[in-house]
Amino acid sequence: MSSYGAWIGVLLAGWVGVIPLCWAQSDATIPDARTILKRGTIEAGGTVGYWEEFLFPTEAHSSSRRAVLMMPRIGVVVTDEVNAGMLSGNLAVQVEPVYGRFKNTFTGHGAGASLVLKYNLLSFGRWVPYWDVGVGVLWTDLAPRIAEDSSQVNFTLETGPGIQYYATTSMALTVGVRYHHISNAGVGERNLGLDAVLPYAGVSSILWR
Repeated sequence: MSSYGAWIGVLLAGWVGVIPLCWAQSDATIPDARTILKRGTIEAGGTVGYWEEFLFPTEAHSSSRRAVLMMPRIGVVVTDEVNAGMLSGNLAVQVEPVYGRFKNTFTGHGAGASLVLKYNLLSFGRWVPYWDVGVGVLWTDLAPRIAEDSSQVNFTLETGPGIQYYATTSMALTVGVRYHHISNAGVGERNLGLDAVLPYAGVSSILWR
């Protein structure tokens, strides 16, 4: 757990540290986040992530599961810019389907979708740091074969930082990392849950603005 905690800490520190770097590059004339990500802008794309389970100190189950997740997404900016200095930004809502292939002593699969809220920081030109949080539903055939979960229908909770780089006014590259939790919310006989770190990368395009 300590090594995972240190890795996540480094990623978070890097995300915070990239803000002044982005500020230094905000004099780029175009592309510019403020002209791209306005209220009503629709963006679609997808990411691929590497899901790796970890344990909190109070947990005693296995931490050896890994997965590759494919996460297409479509979203819309739903607010005008909130004026807050370097933290000025707006809020987007995304729908994010997900398919995952899990691997341990046996192969498992998962499929579902999440609703994600994403706060975009708009003060850094073509660079857009963000933080998102999502909740969703996930079907997986890991259960009832694992000790942590007895239900094939589960709920997910995810949150973490990321950054988009707008290579053009209509195309962006994305990298980020999330804490990702899977559990059945107590509706099943067993519900220890699965906790994981989920780094991901992908690309998106502006469909309408």
